This record gives sequence, C-alpha cells and structure tokens, in this order.
Amino acid sequence: MRAIMYLGVFLLLICTACNVNTNVKENDAEVIEGTGETKKIERREEAFKILHIMSYHSPWEWTDIQLEGFQAALDGVNVEYKVFQMDTKNISSEEHKLQKGEEARALIESWKPDLVFASDDDAQQYVTAHYVNTSLPIVFSAINQDPAAYGFTDSKNVTGVLEYEHFVESVNLLTQVVPDVKKIAVVFDEDSMWEPVEARMKEQLEKVQHVEFVAWDVIGSFEQYKNKIREYEKTVDAIALIGIFTFTDEKGENMHYQDVLKWTAENSSLPDFSYWKDRTSYGTLAVVSISGYEQGYEAGKLAREILVEGKSPDSLPFRPSMKGEALINIARANELGIQVTSKVLLSSKVITEYEWEKKQ
Repeated sequence: MRAIMYLGVFLLLICTACNVNTNVKENDAEVIEGTGETKKIERREEAFKILHIMSYHSPWEWTDIQLEGFQAALDGVNVEYKVFQMDTKNISSEEHKLQKGEEARALIESWKPDLVFASDDDAQQYVTAHYVNTSLPIVFSAINQDPAAYGFTDSKNVTGVLEYEHFVESVNLLTQVVPDVKKIAVVFDEDSMWEPVEARMKEQLEKVQHVEFVAWDVIGSFEQYKNKIREYEKTVDAIALIGIFTFTDEKGENMHYQDVLKWTAENSSLPDFSYWKDRTSYGTLAVVSISGYEQGYEAGKLAREILVEGKSPDSLPFRPSMKGEALINIARANELGIQVTSKVLLSSKVITEYEWEKKQ
C-alpha cells in the first residue's frame, strides 16, 4: 500500500513538471533587469514581413548600403523582405513622385507588411506620411527634412534615423587640401528638402571662421547653374555642391545629377566639396561622407526593438548616425594642380579616376 502511495506521489510530480514546462513554453517571459518584473515574449513561426521603400534606385551604393546595414542589424531574425524603388533621382518630376507614391501605398495595402523601412525624403513625403498614427510601424532613415514636415513628431508609430551632414568636417577637409580657400559659394536646387540642410550649415558657421560663405544660391535650370559656375570663377575660391538633382535642361526635362557633376569637373577650375560618397566618383574634390551603412544599421536596430522586443515606435527617439568617412578625388586634384599632402591622403579614402572613365 505504501509503495502504491509513493508511486502516486511520483506520478503527480511528473505531471506537475510537465504542466510547468508546457506553461513556460506557451508563456515565455524574460525578467526586466533591476525590477524583478517580467514581460511576455511573443513567439511566432512565420517571418516578419518588412517592406523597404527606397526613395531612389538600385543598384546605387547609397541606397544599397542602407539596406545592407539595416539587414545586418536584424541578423538572426526571420524576415521576408520586399523592396520598392521610387527612382526619384533618375526621374524627379512631381508627376512621377506622385505615381510612385500611389504604387507604394497600394503595395502596403495588398502585402500588409509588419513594418515599413523607408529611406530618404521622397519616401516619407509621398508614402509614409499617409500612415502617421496608424497601426503600421514605420522606421525611416537618411531624411534631411525636419521630421515635423511629415507629421512624424509625436506620432505613435514612427521612429528613425536623421541624416545630419558633416559640415564642419567637410570644410576642414577642403581647407586642408586647399589652404588658400577663403570664400565659398553654396549651391542648392529648388527641392524644399535642402532648407533644413542650409539651416544646419548656417548654425555651425561660427565653427568655420577661417572661411567665409558669401553666397547661398538656389538654382532652377542647368543653364542657370552653368552661368553661376562661370560667375563663381571670379568671385569665390571654392563651391559647396549640395542640391544638384532637380535642374532642368532647355526642354524642361530633368538633368541627371551625374551629368551635372561631370560637366562641373570638365568646366570648373574651382575646388568643391559635398557630403555624399558617390559625389567624389563623379568629380567632387573633397567629401566627408554621411555613412549610408550606419544610417541603415541604426534603423535596423530600431526595427529589431519594435519587432523582436515589442517596443512601441514612440518610445524610441529619433537619432542621428554619427560616423563619417573622408574621401578625396585625386584625379580631380591633379587636374586642378593641387598637391594633396600625404597626411590627408593617409587619413582619407582616395578616388583615383572618374566613374565615367571606368565605363569607357
């Protein structure tokens, strides 16, 4: 009889253990450090669906490397990706942007992603701004405009990474390469995204008092741009080439920015600087580049916190990425008769030829 009783207790303990294990499996939880509290971790077998909306196109290093960084931050997470290219660098008309915005929104409605990762400003203006304060989590990267322009400030479902230019560093690099530079003109196209960029540059002028910024020109057509470049030859020592994407030709059609840069390299005798890595391949002399990889990586970390850790986007503040990369186009320097010091060359990535020469 006693043996039967012991056997019953033993079987009861086994059943209890089974129930405990089952409960843990169904209600997995982790301890919140320092509080003793727990939060439920949702288990899901199916992949998270992430729609990446590129303002621009692929293949192009700036957009491709953002996605690469984003995916690296989500390494180990089961994700199904779709990529939608708006292609607004190659085709920058308002009609095209509106059409691509509609197509992207239709894809969101049909595919129903768990999260949208949207890079650069056009994707925000024409797509994600339509989903502010909805249930769709949105993570942005590489926006120049104030997030408030898209309704993102205080929104419950949007977070992301701001694109802050390396203005002081770029000016310092330029003057290391060309110490005689004293007067600089700044070029923008007519896109409103450059307004906050200009404001951020002006806020930091006191940090570059060794040079003077004498012109902040907004230019509409390629012909006006060419005339300005010729004028600058007589009035300034260098040019900041910032907005060069929406210039129109004599037919009113968009001039590709790479053609603008090629013409500049072939017709301007002035050193120039900008903030984006690919500009050096098309003739810009000096750049401290915003890192597309870091933009994407920081955005991916935010997406991980939302999808895996269950955090709400509005609990994750907007953040800038901080890393920059110095680049020098030595082919351009040679054509301008500039002798770049070994110190600058050793601390920079050196571009030895123009992109259009590689294609010949």
